Amino acid sequence: MSSTNSRQRGQQYEQQALAFLEQAGLELVSKNWSCRLGEIDLIMCDQKTLVFVEVRFRKNQQFGGALESIDQRKQNKLNATAETFLQQNSIWNDYNCRFDVVLVEATQTPHIHEINWIKDAFDV
Repeated sequence: MSSTNSRQRGQQYEQQALAFLEQAGLELVSKNWSCRLGEIDLIMCDQKTLVFVEVRFRKNQQFGGALESIDQRKQNKLNATAETFLQQNSIWNDYNCRFDVVLVEATQTPHIHEINWIKDAFDV
């Protein structure tokens, strides 16, 4: 599979996650925000909380679930990237922050995905 197809598929899953979160009342702040340290898939606002969202997809559980793929190194990278975002966007200084994970997982039915939202998935 080419990296273009993987990137397009990743964008589709992020769009599904975004629609899901917006339906739950969150507002989009930024999508695919990046700096030299890394990228954050979605940055959302949940009332007075700024939410940094990592979107993960898994076709199957053979090599572990989507949540298990966010190891300590990835968490540290997300934290550093979020800190850079906050330094560059002081408008959010009075907001609480949290890291959420949205898991998009395949089901038995083709093209149907189950979405699981894990609020405050990890502390860094």
